[in-house]
Amino acid sequence: MEERLNELEAKLAFAEDLIETLNQTAIRHQGQIDLMQQQIRLLHQQLQDALPDEARTPRDEMPPHYQRFRPCPQVNK
Repeated sequence: MEERLNELEAKLAFAEDLIETLNQTAIRHQGQIDLMQQQIRLLHQQLQDALPDEARTPRDEMPPHYQRFRPCPQVNK
């Protein structure tokens, strides 16, 4: 019985460590996504500023779903 309990405790410790590692990875990825979205917005604005007004078309405008920022919820331990 004690051996089984030790085995379960070891598995739980491994699972908790894995969850924390995955959570940190998700947080890091979200930060990278946020940074890339900012860079895309900046590049888009620079492109719009470089185009003469008569050269712009509605197709040049950034779609609304690219302008929204919805961060992923963070999973806490």
